[in-house]
Amino acid sequence: MKRTLLLPAVLGLPLLLHATTIGELFDALKNHPQTRADEVLIRQAENGMEKAYAKLYPDITLFASYDHYNTPTGMLPVPPNELLPMVKNKEEPQPFSKDISRLGVTVGMPLFVKSIFTYADKAKKMQQSARLKKRINLLKNEAIIVGANANLRYLEAMQKALRSKRASLQKTKSFINLKVKSGRAPKSALFKINDGLSQVNIALNNIAIGKTKAIETIDALTGIHLRHAVSMHQKKTLHEGEITALDPLKKKLEADRLELKAQKEKLYPSLFLKGSYVKSFADAYNNDKSIDEAYSDIGVALKVPLYPKSQYAAIDHSRLALQKSRLELKKEELSLQAQANRLKSVLPMLEASVKLYKDSVADKKRLLKIAKVAYQSQRMSTEDYLKYEDDLVTQEAKLHEAEAKKWQTLMQLAVIYTNPIEEIVK
Repeated sequence: MKRTLLLPAVLGLPLLLHATTIGELFDALKNHPQTRADEVLIRQAENGMEKAYAKLYPDITLFASYDHYNTPTGMLPVPPNELLPMVKNKEEPQPFSKDISRLGVTVGMPLFVKSIFTYADKAKKMQQSARLKKRINLLKNEAIIVGANANLRYLEAMQKALRSKRASLQKTKSFINLKVKSGRAPKSALFKINDGLSQVNIALNNIAIGKTKAIETIDALTGIHLRHAVSMHQKKTLHEGEITALDPLKKKLEADRLELKAQKEKLYPSLFLKGSYVKSFADAYNNDKSIDEAYSDIGVALKVPLYPKSQYAAIDHSRLALQKSRLELKKEELSLQAQANRLKSVLPMLEASVKLYKDSVADKKRLLKIAKVAYQSQRMSTEDYLKYEDDLVTQEAKLHEAEAKKWQTLMQLAVIYTNPIEEIVK
C-alpha cells in the first residue's frame, strides 16, 4: 500500500512516514538541509560574481553637511577678476562665512581597473566549482542511501534465514522431545537443540540492533524512517572514463590561479572617473546677507602604485594558496585513481562470488534435507545435523553480504566517475 507524502509548507522537507521505492528516498534527499546547504554555496558564488561586476558601475553618493570655521572660509573657489569687484562693493555678499551648510552629490567610476574583470572570472570558476560539488555531494549521499539499504536488505535476508533455521530446529525439537520421552534418545540431544535455538535468538537480536544503524543512516539523510528495506535493482551499467569527481577541485585550482593573477594586476595603473556637484548655503561674512553658491567638477584620476608592500605580501599569500590547491588536487587524484583501480578489480569478483554462493546455498539446502532425514532415522548425530543447519545459514550470510558489498562497490565507482545513480538504481 502506497503511503501519503506530507509536505510541510514551512520547511519544505518531506516527512514521509514510509518509503516504498528507492526513488522516494532520492527525492527526499534533494530537499534535505544537506542538499539545500550546497545550493546556498552556489548562490554565494553567484553573489561573488555580481559583487565583482558591481564595481564597474558608478558609485553615486548624496551628502549634506554643516561646518563651522574659526575664520571666514570660502564657499567655493572665486577667480580674482570676480573677487575684486565684490571687495569694492560692500553691498554685494561675498562667498565667505564661518558657518557653511552644503548639499551635494559625488560620483566615482572605474574606467580601467584590470583586476575587476579577473575577479569576475574567478567568481565564475567558484560558481562552477560549487555546482559540481553540489552534484558530487548529492551522488555521495545517494550512494550512502543505496549502501545502507543494501545492508538493510542483507540483514533482513539473514533474519529470514535464521527464522527458517529456528523453525527447522523447533520442528526437530518436537520430534526429539517425543523420542526423549519414549526413552529412544538421550536427554542431552534435547539440550543441544535448545542451545542451537538460543544461538539463533541471540543472532536475531544482534541483527535487530544492526538494522537500527542502517535505518538511522537513511533517516538522517532523508527524514524517512524505514520499517523495511526498499527493493532495488540495477537498470544501467556503470560508465567508466575520466575521474570526474576531481572536477570541483580543478575548478577551484583555476579560481586560485585567477586570484594570484588579480593580486598581481593590482600593481597595474588604474584609471577612475570622479565628479561632484555641491550647493553651499551661508550668511556672507561681509554683510550677513544669505547666499547660496553651486560648484561642480568632473575629471579622471590615474593611480599608479609605486611600492605597495602589503600588496606584495598578498601576492605571496595567493601564490602559496595556489601551490596548496595544486598539491591537494594531485593527492586526491592519486587517492581516487588507486581506489578506482581497486574497486574495478573487486567488482567482477563480487559478482562471481554472488553466483557461486547462490549455487552453494542451493546445494546446502538439499544437503540439509538429506541430513534431516538421516538424523530422524538415527543415522546421524545431533552435532553433525546441527552442522548442516549452521552451514546453510553461514553460506546464506556470505551470499547476502557479497550482494551488499557489490552494491556498495558499484556506488563508490558511480561517485568517482559521477554516474547518475538515479539512472543506475531503480
